[in-house]
Amino acid sequence: MANIFWDTNLFIYLLEENPDFGHRVRDLRRRMRARGDRLVTSALTVSEVLVKPVGKGEMALARRYEAILTGPEVRVLPFDFTAAKAYARVRQDRAIAPSDAIQLACAAAAGIDLFITNDDRLSRAIVPGIHFITSLASAPL
Repeated sequence: MANIFWDTNLFIYLLEENPDFGHRVRDLRRRMRARGDRLVTSALTVSEVLVKPVGKGEMALARRYEAILTGPEVRVLPFDFTAAKAYARVRQDRAIAPSDAIQLACAAAAGIDLFITNDDRLSRAIVPGIHFITSLASAPL
């Protein structure tokens, strides 16, 4: 069993049935379930996925996000004191945006095995506390 962190974009691809990436994320989740892996994300993901539905008044979509992110299959990490200290280390690389640094810091503080994103820039980062960072296309599951 591995702790696998999904960056925000993977949840968006899954729930909004993105034609380019939705099938890949569904397959990834299916393989994770078969392996007994734990799906992890951060509280920042919750806020980011809700921006568009709330802004457009798409409350049914907002409720779908909330149901998945509060359900038993997803662990939502807080941005707490330990994550804040990890953030200070991650942000030493000024090429990493603050929101991305929060995601990486939450994952690092939790000792995540695999961080999956669709942001190629992040997939090249080396962050102590995260064993592997990869792009969706290269996810080894």
